[in-house]
Amino acid sequence: MTDDRSFDWTRNRPGGSLRLFATLSLLTCLSILILAVSSGARAASSASTDDARPEITIASKTHTESVVLAEAARLLLEDAGFKVRHRAELGGSQVVFKALENGDIDLYPDYTGTLQHEIFAGQAPGIAALRQRLAERGLTLGPPLGFDNTYAIAMRAGHAQRLGIETLADLARHPDLTLGFSNEFLDRGDGWRGMAKRYDLPHRDVQGMQHDLAYRAIASGRIDVTDAYATDAEIVAYDLAVLRDNRRYFPGYEGLYVYAQDLDPRAVRALNRLAGAIDADTMRRANALVKLEGRPDGVAAAKLLGDTGTLDVDIASGPGLAERLWGYTLAHLALVAVSLGLALVIAVPLGIAAARLPRLGQVVLGTVGVLQTIPSLALLVVLIPLLGIGWAPTVAMLFVYSLLPLVRNTHAGLTGIPLSLQHAAQALGLPARAKLWRIELPLALPTILAGVKTAAVINVGTATLGALVGAGGYGQPILTGIRLNDQSLILEGAIPSAVLALLVVVVFEGVERALVAPPLRGKTGR
Repeated sequence: MTDDRSFDWTRNRPGGSLRLFATLSLLTCLSILILAVSSGARAASSASTDDARPEITIASKTHTESVVLAEAARLLLEDAGFKVRHRAELGGSQVVFKALENGDIDLYPDYTGTLQHEIFAGQAPGIAALRQRLAERGLTLGPPLGFDNTYAIAMRAGHAQRLGIETLADLARHPDLTLGFSNEFLDRGDGWRGMAKRYDLPHRDVQGMQHDLAYRAIASGRIDVTDAYATDAEIVAYDLAVLRDNRRYFPGYEGLYVYAQDLDPRAVRALNRLAGAIDADTMRRANALVKLEGRPDGVAAAKLLGDTGTLDVDIASGPGLAERLWGYTLAHLALVAVSLGLALVIAVPLGIAAARLPRLGQVVLGTVGVLQTIPSLALLVVLIPLLGIGWAPTVAMLFVYSLLPLVRNTHAGLTGIPLSLQHAAQALGLPARAKLWRIELPLALPTILAGVKTAAVINVGTATLGALVGAGGYGQPILTGIRLNDQSLILEGAIPSAVLALLVVVVFEGVERALVAPPLRGKTGR
């Protein structure tokens, strides 16, 4: 007769399977609790350094000018006595506006044209109507900052001259040109589709890419035409010609701050110090400091404030590499650990149910398979209105992507147990629960652990997208490096992320050696 204790991975201690799964569940819950407590402690510690100062949260979009203007607002507000948090490079126009509307942030820099033609597309035009729409949402506009950063369509100057292209209408005579626009410009109400209709452009094969990458693509000749902002420093740096908007398609894009109506009046007065103070050349020089000279965004903002006579401030040096990596690592580990722990609690029971009930199993496996196919960026955007920005939507996204490997491997491990062993368990007369805990789960454990390892590695890589919604982690330096064309910053996030993924593999292989009996190791299912 087969001894049932040989199937127990805890060195033949009766009931060890149940105790071990309970221990693992407890450790998962404790790790989540510790992460939450440590995050709260860090926030409390930060708050305790100056409890008297009210806190304001600023956000910026993913392009340099928005980050510089947000940093300028931060410096002005700190000078006025506020404690300020800047959620840099939070996302595109819709994402940042939703964050303001939901109360996740207090203000951000934007443009009149974007608000009228993207945020409130199709509604009554004009500043008065815009202010009314914002007021209905508890928001308002600050005064214009003094510059117009309208959209511009650009080509390499020499190429445009050879083809005789001076206006947007001239593009219609050259349908073979390769057009590459920023992803946001392709989708905006005031972007490519409206422009193509206004100018009757025949081009159909239009590439979408990140705005800063588009400049590199046009400089290298991979594309012929791209969108730009009038105050972009790259227009001069790359010797680009701006095509004349002879049919007046693009509206004015006056820079200003958008904020909640209940923003502290002292903060409003501080922001208003920049009203009408920034002309296009001053803004262009500030952008050039970051994009062409590699200076930090805060330094460029301080220079902008100094050039406008608004505020003289010295920028302290930021945290060193070791300190930055430690912060990124803590945030990244927290995202992975919490999402994986929550997925384990849900997915393993689902996998067990799917194995026990075949019809239900088809529905469960099909559902988690469909969830896995949802593009991560789309899922993040869908979750923002429900969960806000930061940790919550990122953890939810990672949770969704953890389900398939965990459910599938749990199901495969249980259904892959040889019939001879199942018959042996029945011959022992074990109750169904005892059979599950003492025989089936121990035999399926290698396959389940393989699923956990796969989910963890997926989460380590996918968690970098959390930086798009202000969750931090290794994605933050990657996004900034792409924006600034700084390979060292990209590697600052990419290399630790890859190392962490390798460490995850090593750790789970150690866990498998510790928990799985030698005869069962390497049997990871089909």
